[in-house]
Amino acid sequence: MGQEIAELVGSSLWMIVGIAVIFAVYVGVSGLCYFLWNLYSQGREKARGYTSLKTVTFGDESAVVANRVASVAAVITIFLLWAIATGSSLLPFKILPGPHEGGTSFEYTAVNAAGETGKGQIDLLVHQFGEKPDAPAPAAEDGDFAQNQSVTVAQRRKVLIKTQADEGFRFTEIDGQPINVGDTIGFKDGSILVTQRGSLSVEPDVGMTMEALYLPPPEAVWSRFIDLNKNGYQGVGLWENVFWSLVRVVVGFALGCLFGIPLGFAMGLNGWLRGWFDPIVEFMRPVPPLALIPLIIIWFGIGEQGKISLLFLAALWIMTIAARAGVSGVSISKVHAAYSLGATKKQILSKVILPNSLPEIFTGARVAMGVCWGTVVAAELVAAEKGAGKMIIAASKFQLTDIVIIGIIIIGVIGYGIDMLMRGAENRLVPWKGRG
Repeated sequence: MGQEIAELVGSSLWMIVGIAVIFAVYVGVSGLCYFLWNLYSQGREKARGYTSLKTVTFGDESAVVANRVASVAAVITIFLLWAIATGSSLLPFKILPGPHEGGTSFEYTAVNAAGETGKGQIDLLVHQFGEKPDAPAPAAEDGDFAQNQSVTVAQRRKVLIKTQADEGFRFTEIDGQPINVGDTIGFKDGSILVTQRGSLSVEPDVGMTMEALYLPPPEAVWSRFIDLNKNGYQGVGLWENVFWSLVRVVVGFALGCLFGIPLGFAMGLNGWLRGWFDPIVEFMRPVPPLALIPLIIIWFGIGEQGKISLLFLAALWIMTIAARAGVSGVSISKVHAAYSLGATKKQILSKVILPNSLPEIFTGARVAMGVCWGTVVAAELVAAEKGAGKMIIAASKFQLTDIVIIGIIIIGVIGYGIDMLMRGAENRLVPWKGRG
Protein backbone atom coordinates (compact mmCIF):
# COMPACT_ATOMS: atom_id res chain seq x y z
CA MET A 1 0.00 0.00 0.00
CA GLY A 2 2.77 2.43 0.96
CA GLN A 3 4.66 1.79 -2.27
CA GLU A 4 1.52 2.32 -4.34
CA ILE A 5 0.82 5.61 -2.57
CA ALA A 6 4.41 6.72 -3.13
CA GLU A 7 4.16 5.88 -6.83
CA LEU A 8 0.87 7.79 -7.04
CA VAL A 9 2.38 10.84 -5.35
CA GLY A 10 5.47 10.68 -7.54
CA SER A 11 3.51 10.41 -10.79
CA SER A 12 1.20 13.22 -9.65
CA LEU A 13 4.14 15.49 -8.91
CA TRP A 14 5.65 14.84 -12.33
CA MET A 15 2.27 15.55 -13.90
CA ILE A 16 2.01 18.81 -11.96
CA VAL A 17 5.48 19.83 -13.12
CA GLY A 18 4.63 19.03 -16.75
CA ILE A 19 1.35 20.93 -16.63
CA ALA A 20 3.05 23.88 -14.92
CA VAL A 21 5.75 24.05 -17.61
CA ILE A 22 3.24 23.91 -20.48
CA PHE A 23 0.99 26.46 -18.77
CA ALA A 24 3.95 28.76 -18.10
CA VAL A 25 4.98 28.66 -21.75
CA TYR A 26 1.43 29.35 -22.89
CA VAL A 27 0.97 32.23 -20.44
CA GLY A 28 4.39 33.61 -21.39
CA VAL A 29 3.38 33.72 -25.05
CA SER A 30 0.10 35.35 -24.00
CA GLY A 31 2.01 38.04 -22.10
CA LEU A 32 4.23 38.74 -25.10
CA CYS A 33 1.21 39.01 -27.43
CA TYR A 34 -0.52 41.31 -24.93
CA PHE A 35 2.54 43.56 -24.81
CA LEU A 36 2.68 43.77 -28.62
CA TRP A 37 -1.05 44.43 -28.83
CA ASN A 38 -0.76 47.30 -26.35
CA LEU A 39 2.05 48.82 -28.39
CA TYR A 40 -0.09 48.57 -31.52
CA SER A 41 -3.26 49.93 -29.93
CA GLN A 42 -1.68 52.90 -28.12
CA GLY A 43 -3.01 56.18 -29.38
CA ARG A 44 -6.02 54.62 -31.09
CA GLU A 45 -9.44 55.99 -30.22
CA LYS A 46 -11.17 53.83 -27.67
CA ALA A 47 -14.36 52.11 -28.73
CA ARG A 48 -17.60 53.71 -27.67
CA GLY A 49 -20.47 51.73 -26.22
CA TYR A 50 -22.38 50.92 -23.07
CA THR A 51 -19.27 49.72 -21.23
CA SER A 52 -17.30 52.89 -22.01
CA LEU A 53 -19.96 54.93 -20.17
CA LYS A 54 -19.41 53.07 -16.90
CA THR A 55 -17.40 54.70 -14.16
CA VAL A 56 -16.53 51.34 -12.51
CA THR A 57 -15.59 48.33 -14.61
CA PHE A 58 -13.28 46.24 -12.41
CA GLY A 59 -15.33 43.38 -10.98
CA ASP A 60 -18.22 44.00 -13.38
CA GLU A 61 -18.67 40.80 -15.42
CA SER A 62 -20.72 42.60 -18.08
CA ALA A 63 -17.81 44.99 -18.74
CA VAL A 64 -15.42 42.16 -19.60
CA VAL A 65 -15.65 41.54 -23.35
CA ALA A 66 -13.47 38.94 -25.01
CA ASN A 67 -10.67 40.43 -27.11
CA ARG A 68 -10.95 38.61 -30.45
CA VAL A 69 -7.34 39.41 -31.31
CA ALA A 70 -6.36 37.49 -28.18
CA SER A 71 -8.60 34.59 -29.24
CA VAL A 72 -6.99 34.38 -32.68
CA ALA A 73 -3.51 34.65 -31.15
CA ALA A 74 -4.38 31.86 -28.70
CA VAL A 75 -5.46 29.50 -31.49
CA ILE A 76 -2.33 30.28 -33.51
CA THR A 77 -0.17 29.69 -30.41
CA ILE A 78 -1.76 26.30 -29.76
CA PHE A 79 -1.20 25.35 -33.39
CA LEU A 80 2.45 26.45 -33.25
CA LEU A 81 3.07 24.57 -29.99
CA TRP A 82 1.48 21.49 -31.56
CA ALA A 83 3.69 21.81 -34.64
CA ILE A 84 6.82 22.36 -32.55
CA ALA A 85 6.10 19.43 -30.23
CA THR A 86 5.59 17.04 -33.16
CA GLY A 87 8.40 18.32 -35.39
CA SER A 88 5.94 19.29 -38.11
CA SER A 89 7.19 19.73 -41.66
CA LEU A 90 5.03 22.87 -41.88
CA LEU A 91 7.62 24.78 -39.86
CA PRO A 92 10.46 26.29 -41.91
CA PHE A 93 13.01 25.11 -39.35
CA LYS A 94 13.21 22.60 -36.53
CA ILE A 95 13.06 23.99 -33.00
CA LEU A 96 13.23 20.69 -31.13
CA PRO A 97 15.54 17.89 -32.28
CA GLY A 98 13.68 14.96 -33.76
CA PRO A 99 14.53 11.26 -33.54
CA HIS A 100 17.57 9.99 -35.38
CA GLU A 101 16.88 8.66 -38.88
CA GLY A 102 19.29 7.03 -41.29
CA GLY A 103 22.45 5.03 -40.86
CA THR A 104 24.69 4.85 -37.82
CA SER A 105 27.20 2.42 -36.37
CA PHE A 106 29.37 1.60 -33.39
CA GLU A 107 32.27 -0.68 -32.67
CA TYR A 108 32.45 -3.20 -29.86
CA THR A 109 35.19 -5.17 -28.18
CA ALA A 110 34.49 -8.64 -26.78
CA VAL A 111 36.27 -11.60 -25.25
CA ASN A 112 35.45 -15.28 -25.68
CA ALA A 113 35.78 -18.29 -23.38
CA ALA A 114 39.42 -18.72 -24.35
CA GLY A 115 40.21 -15.16 -23.26
CA GLU A 116 40.81 -13.96 -26.79
CA THR A 117 39.90 -10.36 -27.66
CA GLY A 118 38.08 -9.40 -30.85
CA LYS A 119 36.54 -6.31 -32.38
CA GLY A 120 33.36 -6.04 -34.45
CA GLN A 121 31.09 -3.40 -35.93
CA ILE A 122 27.31 -3.04 -35.70
CA ASP A 123 25.63 -1.07 -38.51
CA LEU A 124 22.11 0.23 -37.84
CA LEU A 125 19.57 1.63 -40.27
CA VAL A 126 17.01 3.73 -38.38
CA HIS A 127 13.80 4.10 -40.37
CA GLN A 128 10.35 5.60 -39.85
CA PHE A 129 7.79 3.54 -38.01
CA GLY A 130 5.78 1.35 -40.39
CA GLU A 131 8.48 1.06 -43.04
CA LYS A 132 10.36 -2.20 -43.65
CA PRO A 133 13.63 -1.43 -45.43
CA ASP A 134 16.31 -4.02 -46.13
CA ALA A 135 19.27 -4.07 -43.80
CA PRO A 136 22.51 -2.73 -45.32
CA ALA A 137 25.39 -5.07 -46.01
CA PRO A 138 27.61 -5.51 -42.90
CA ALA A 139 31.19 -4.30 -42.90
CA ALA A 140 33.90 -6.72 -44.05
CA GLU A 141 35.05 -9.22 -41.42
CA ASP A 142 38.52 -8.89 -39.84
CA GLY A 143 38.85 -12.65 -39.44
CA ASP A 144 38.51 -12.90 -35.64
CA PHE A 145 35.61 -14.41 -33.68
CA ALA A 146 33.78 -11.03 -33.28
CA GLN A 147 31.26 -10.80 -36.09
CA ASN A 148 30.06 -7.67 -37.87
CA GLN A 149 26.29 -7.28 -37.98
CA SER A 150 23.77 -5.11 -39.78
CA VAL A 151 20.27 -4.50 -38.40
CA THR A 152 17.29 -2.20 -38.92
CA VAL A 153 15.26 -0.51 -36.21
CA ALA A 154 12.26 1.83 -36.28
CA GLN A 155 12.48 5.31 -34.81
CA ARG A 156 11.85 5.45 -31.05
CA ARG A 157 12.19 1.67 -30.84
CA LYS A 158 14.89 -0.66 -29.51
CA VAL A 159 16.64 -3.56 -31.18
CA LEU A 160 18.24 -6.50 -29.37
CA ILE A 161 21.61 -7.68 -30.69
CA LYS A 162 22.26 -11.17 -29.38
CA THR A 163 25.64 -12.59 -28.53
CA GLN A 164 27.29 -15.51 -30.33
CA ALA A 165 26.64 -19.09 -29.27
CA ASP A 166 29.86 -19.22 -27.21
CA GLU A 167 28.75 -19.07 -23.57
CA GLY A 168 31.96 -17.32 -22.58
CA PHE A 169 31.41 -14.48 -25.04
CA ARG A 170 30.90 -11.08 -23.44
CA PHE A 171 31.12 -7.43 -24.45
CA THR A 172 33.81 -5.37 -22.75
CA GLU A 173 33.89 -2.07 -24.66
CA ILE A 174 31.64 0.08 -26.89
CA ASP A 175 33.54 2.57 -29.04
CA GLY A 176 36.45 2.26 -26.62
CA GLN A 177 34.33 2.80 -23.50
CA PRO A 178 34.39 -0.03 -20.90
CA ILE A 179 31.01 -1.62 -20.23
CA ASN A 180 29.65 -4.39 -17.99
CA VAL A 181 26.39 -6.29 -17.63
CA GLY A 182 23.60 -3.90 -16.60
CA ASP A 183 25.46 -0.79 -17.75
CA THR A 184 24.00 1.75 -20.17
CA ILE A 185 26.42 3.68 -22.33
CA GLY A 186 25.93 6.24 -25.06
CA PHE A 187 27.28 6.25 -28.57
CA LYS A 188 27.12 9.00 -31.17
CA ASP A 189 23.48 8.39 -32.18
CA GLY A 190 21.86 6.65 -29.22
CA SER A 191 22.40 4.50 -26.15
CA ILE A 192 23.24 0.85 -25.49
CA LEU A 193 22.27 -1.35 -22.55
CA VAL A 194 24.03 -4.65 -21.79
CA THR A 195 21.28 -7.02 -20.64
CA GLN A 196 21.64 -9.62 -17.91
CA ARG A 197 22.06 -12.27 -20.62
CA GLY A 198 24.93 -10.34 -22.14
CA SER A 199 23.10 -9.06 -25.24
CA LEU A 200 23.02 -5.46 -26.44
CA SER A 201 19.78 -3.46 -26.34
CA VAL A 202 20.32 -0.55 -28.73
CA GLU A 203 18.07 2.51 -28.73
CA PRO A 204 18.71 5.30 -31.27
CA ASP A 205 18.23 8.89 -30.14
CA VAL A 206 14.53 9.63 -29.68
CA GLY A 207 14.94 13.41 -29.83
CA MET A 208 12.56 15.77 -28.03
CA THR A 209 9.52 15.67 -30.30
CA MET A 210 6.45 13.55 -29.63
CA GLU A 211 5.81 10.30 -31.45
CA ALA A 212 2.97 10.31 -33.98
CA LEU A 213 1.37 7.41 -32.12
CA TYR A 214 0.66 9.78 -29.23
CA LEU A 215 0.33 13.10 -31.06
CA PRO A 216 0.57 13.20 -34.87
CA PRO A 217 1.69 16.43 -36.55
CA PRO A 218 -0.94 18.84 -37.94
CA GLU A 219 -0.31 17.87 -41.57
CA ALA A 220 -0.94 14.18 -40.79
CA VAL A 221 -4.24 15.04 -39.10
CA TRP A 222 -5.27 17.22 -42.05
CA SER A 223 -4.41 14.45 -44.51
CA ARG A 224 -6.51 11.99 -42.52
CA PHE A 225 -9.36 14.51 -42.38
CA ILE A 226 -9.38 14.78 -46.18
CA ASP A 227 -9.45 10.98 -46.41
CA LEU A 228 -12.30 10.71 -43.90
CA ASN A 229 -14.23 13.39 -45.72
CA LYS A 230 -14.02 11.35 -48.92
CA ASN A 231 -14.18 7.76 -47.73
CA GLY A 232 -15.56 7.87 -44.19
CA TYR A 233 -14.54 5.39 -41.52
CA GLN A 234 -15.74 1.80 -41.24
CA GLY A 235 -18.36 2.34 -43.91
CA VAL A 236 -19.90 5.49 -42.38
CA GLY A 237 -19.27 9.01 -43.68
CA LEU A 238 -17.58 11.53 -41.40
CA TRP A 239 -20.44 14.03 -41.48
CA GLU A 240 -23.01 11.28 -41.07
CA ASN A 241 -21.32 10.39 -37.79
CA VAL A 242 -21.33 14.04 -36.74
CA PHE A 243 -25.00 14.43 -37.71
CA TRP A 244 -26.14 11.54 -35.51
CA SER A 245 -24.15 12.82 -32.54
CA LEU A 246 -25.63 16.28 -33.01
CA VAL A 247 -29.18 14.93 -33.21
CA ARG A 248 -28.75 12.91 -30.02
CA VAL A 249 -27.28 15.85 -28.14
CA VAL A 250 -29.94 18.31 -29.27
CA VAL A 251 -32.82 15.95 -28.44
CA GLY A 252 -31.39 15.00 -25.04
CA PHE A 253 -30.62 18.63 -24.19
CA ALA A 254 -34.08 19.81 -25.31
CA LEU A 255 -35.76 17.19 -23.13
CA GLY A 256 -33.60 18.22 -20.19
CA CYS A 257 -34.68 21.85 -20.65
CA LEU A 258 -38.34 20.89 -21.16
CA PHE A 259 -38.55 19.10 -17.80
CA GLY A 260 -35.72 20.73 -15.84
CA ILE A 261 -36.71 24.40 -16.19
CA PRO A 262 -40.32 23.96 -14.96
CA LEU A 263 -39.09 21.72 -12.14
CA GLY A 264 -36.55 24.33 -11.09
CA PHE A 265 -39.18 27.08 -11.15
CA ALA A 266 -41.52 24.94 -9.04
CA MET A 267 -38.76 24.27 -6.50
CA GLY A 268 -37.90 27.95 -6.35
CA LEU A 269 -41.50 29.10 -5.83
CA ASN A 270 -42.99 26.43 -3.55
CA GLY A 271 -41.49 25.23 -0.29
CA TRP A 272 -43.30 21.87 -0.33
CA LEU A 273 -42.18 21.06 -3.88
CA ARG A 274 -38.65 22.16 -3.05
CA GLY A 275 -38.56 19.85 -0.07
CA TRP A 276 -40.17 17.05 -2.11
CA PHE A 277 -37.77 17.15 -5.05
CA ASP A 278 -34.64 18.44 -3.31
CA PRO A 279 -33.39 15.01 -2.13
CA ILE A 280 -33.68 13.60 -5.65
CA VAL A 281 -32.01 16.55 -7.33
CA GLU A 282 -29.18 16.83 -4.82
CA PHE A 283 -28.63 13.06 -4.90
CA MET A 284 -28.52 12.78 -8.68
CA ARG A 285 -26.61 16.01 -9.35
CA PRO A 286 -23.13 14.67 -8.39
CA VAL A 287 -23.66 11.28 -10.06
CA PRO A 288 -21.64 11.29 -13.32
CA PRO A 289 -23.57 10.23 -16.43
CA LEU A 290 -20.98 7.49 -17.08
CA ALA A 291 -22.10 5.71 -13.91
CA LEU A 292 -25.63 5.44 -15.32
CA ILE A 293 -24.67 3.53 -18.48
CA PRO A 294 -25.21 0.00 -17.04
CA LEU A 295 -28.59 1.00 -15.63
CA ILE A 296 -29.57 2.69 -18.91
CA ILE A 297 -28.74 -0.52 -20.82
CA ILE A 298 -30.89 -2.58 -18.43
CA TRP A 299 -33.81 -0.18 -18.61
CA PHE A 300 -33.80 0.96 -22.23
CA GLY A 301 -31.58 -1.50 -24.10
CA ILE A 302 -28.95 -0.49 -26.65
CA GLY A 303 -31.18 1.50 -29.01
CA GLU A 304 -31.47 5.24 -29.50
CA GLN A 305 -33.78 5.56 -26.50
CA GLY A 306 -30.97 4.59 -24.15
CA LYS A 307 -28.50 7.08 -25.59
CA ILE A 308 -30.97 9.97 -25.55
CA SER A 309 -32.06 9.05 -22.01
CA LEU A 310 -28.47 9.30 -20.82
CA LEU A 311 -28.08 12.74 -22.39
CA PHE A 312 -31.46 13.79 -20.97
CA LEU A 313 -30.33 12.88 -17.45
CA ALA A 314 -27.03 14.69 -18.00
CA ALA A 315 -28.90 17.94 -18.77
CA LEU A 316 -31.92 17.57 -16.48
CA TRP A 317 -30.30 18.25 -13.12
CA ILE A 318 -28.17 21.12 -14.40
CA MET A 319 -31.17 22.91 -15.86
CA THR A 320 -33.20 22.25 -12.71
CA ILE A 321 -30.58 23.80 -10.46
CA ALA A 322 -30.04 26.73 -12.87
CA ALA A 323 -33.76 27.54 -12.96
CA ARG A 324 -34.05 27.19 -9.19
CA ALA A 325 -31.07 29.49 -8.67
CA GLY A 326 -32.56 31.99 -11.11
CA VAL A 327 -35.80 32.15 -9.18
CA SER A 328 -34.01 32.39 -5.82
CA GLY A 329 -31.82 35.21 -7.11
CA VAL A 330 -34.64 37.56 -8.04
CA SER A 331 -34.42 40.76 -6.00
CA ILE A 332 -37.26 40.89 -3.51
CA SER A 333 -37.50 44.66 -3.99
CA LYS A 334 -38.60 44.11 -7.59
CA VAL A 335 -41.29 41.67 -6.44
CA HIS A 336 -42.55 44.15 -3.81
CA ALA A 337 -42.55 46.94 -6.37
CA ALA A 338 -44.64 44.83 -8.78
CA TYR A 339 -47.12 43.90 -6.04
CA SER A 340 -47.43 47.55 -5.02
CA LEU A 341 -48.43 48.36 -8.58
CA GLY A 342 -51.21 45.77 -8.44
CA ALA A 343 -49.56 42.86 -10.28
CA THR A 344 -51.06 39.39 -9.96
CA LYS A 345 -49.08 36.22 -9.28
CA LYS A 346 -49.26 35.33 -12.96
CA GLN A 347 -47.87 38.75 -13.88
CA ILE A 348 -45.18 38.47 -11.20
CA LEU A 349 -44.12 35.15 -12.72
CA SER A 350 -44.12 36.32 -16.35
CA LYS A 351 -42.95 39.92 -15.92
CA VAL A 352 -40.57 39.76 -12.95
CA ILE A 353 -39.40 36.25 -12.06
CA LEU A 354 -38.99 34.83 -15.57
CA PRO A 355 -37.02 37.79 -17.04
CA ASN A 356 -34.73 37.97 -14.01
CA SER A 357 -34.18 34.19 -14.09
CA LEU A 358 -33.15 34.05 -17.73
CA PRO A 359 -29.45 34.91 -17.16
CA GLU A 360 -29.06 31.96 -14.76
CA ILE A 361 -31.03 29.69 -17.11
CA PHE A 362 -28.86 30.59 -20.08
CA THR A 363 -25.72 29.98 -18.03
CA GLY A 364 -27.07 26.59 -17.00
CA ALA A 365 -28.00 25.81 -20.60
CA ARG A 366 -24.46 26.49 -21.77
CA VAL A 367 -23.07 24.24 -19.03
CA ALA A 368 -25.62 21.53 -19.79
CA MET A 369 -24.83 21.59 -23.50
CA GLY A 370 -21.14 21.20 -22.72
CA VAL A 371 -21.86 18.25 -20.44
CA CYS A 372 -24.06 16.67 -23.12
CA TRP A 373 -21.30 16.96 -25.70
CA GLY A 374 -18.93 15.37 -23.23
CA THR A 375 -21.42 12.62 -22.50
CA VAL A 376 -22.22 11.81 -26.13
CA VAL A 377 -18.99 9.82 -26.43
CA ALA A 378 -20.04 7.68 -23.47
CA ALA A 379 -23.61 7.43 -24.79
CA GLU A 380 -22.35 6.13 -28.13
CA LEU A 381 -20.37 3.44 -26.36
CA VAL A 382 -23.72 1.69 -25.96
CA ALA A 383 -23.52 -0.31 -29.19
CA ALA A 384 -23.84 2.71 -31.49
CA GLU A 385 -23.31 2.14 -35.20
CA LYS A 386 -22.98 5.83 -36.04
CA GLY A 387 -21.73 8.90 -34.23
CA ALA A 388 -18.60 10.91 -33.61
CA GLY A 389 -18.12 9.22 -30.26
CA LYS A 390 -18.38 5.79 -31.85
CA MET A 391 -15.80 6.82 -34.44
CA ILE A 392 -13.42 8.00 -31.72
CA ILE A 393 -13.78 4.84 -29.65
CA ALA A 394 -13.36 2.55 -32.67
CA ALA A 395 -10.26 4.44 -33.85
CA SER A 396 -8.69 4.33 -30.39
CA LYS A 397 -8.83 0.53 -30.42
CA PHE A 398 -6.54 0.53 -33.47
CA GLN A 399 -4.34 3.37 -32.12
CA LEU A 400 -5.43 5.70 -34.93
CA THR A 401 -4.63 8.84 -32.97
CA ASP A 402 -5.20 11.15 -35.93
CA ILE A 403 -8.85 10.04 -36.22
CA VAL A 404 -9.30 10.48 -32.48
CA ILE A 405 -7.95 14.03 -32.70
CA ILE A 406 -10.21 14.80 -35.67
CA GLY A 407 -13.24 13.63 -33.72
CA ILE A 408 -12.24 15.70 -30.69
CA ILE A 409 -11.69 18.81 -32.82
CA ILE A 410 -15.04 18.41 -34.58
CA ILE A 411 -16.89 17.93 -31.29
CA GLY A 412 -15.11 20.96 -29.84
CA VAL A 413 -15.80 23.18 -32.86
CA ILE A 414 -19.49 22.25 -32.95
CA GLY A 415 -19.78 22.69 -29.18
CA TYR A 416 -18.12 26.10 -29.44
CA GLY A 417 -20.45 27.04 -32.29
CA ILE A 418 -23.51 26.07 -30.25
CA ASP A 419 -22.17 28.04 -27.29
CA MET A 420 -21.71 31.09 -29.53
CA LEU A 421 -25.31 30.75 -30.73
CA MET A 422 -26.47 30.58 -27.12
CA ARG A 423 -24.45 33.68 -26.27
CA GLY A 424 -26.01 35.50 -29.21
CA ALA A 425 -29.48 34.41 -28.14
CA GLU A 426 -28.76 35.51 -24.58
CA ASN A 427 -27.53 38.93 -25.69
CA ARG A 428 -30.67 39.36 -27.80
CA LEU A 429 -33.22 37.95 -25.35
CA VAL A 430 -31.63 39.19 -22.12
CA PRO A 431 -30.14 42.59 -23.00
CA TRP A 432 -30.56 43.70 -19.37
CA LYS A 433 -28.11 41.13 -18.00
CA GLY A 434 -25.53 42.85 -15.78
CA ARG A 435 -27.18 46.24 -16.22
CA GLY A 436 -29.78 46.18 -13.50
